[in-house]
Amino acid sequence: MSDDSGLWLLLAGPASATALYWGLYRYYRNIDKSHAFERETTVEAKPVTGSDRMVDTNNGTQGTRIRGDNVREYRKRVVRGGGG
Repeated sequence: MSDDSGLWLLLAGPASATALYWGLYRYYRNIDKSHAFERETTVEAKPVTGSDRMVDTNNGTQGTRIRGDNVREYRKRVVRGGGG
């Protein structure tokens, strides 16, 4: 009889771990409270508004610099605070 009394303790560990895992899984995943977005939500489609305007073309560019860059004019790029 003393050998059988320890068996329930060995079985209680995996059983309680499985129950805890399943409970946490159901709590965080909300399996029984899932929301079917595609069925329950209506989305009204509206026509696209706006306009497209062509600004410039850039076909076959050979230049290595961008027009109007200020890479070498660091004093124009850096704005210092007016303190002092």
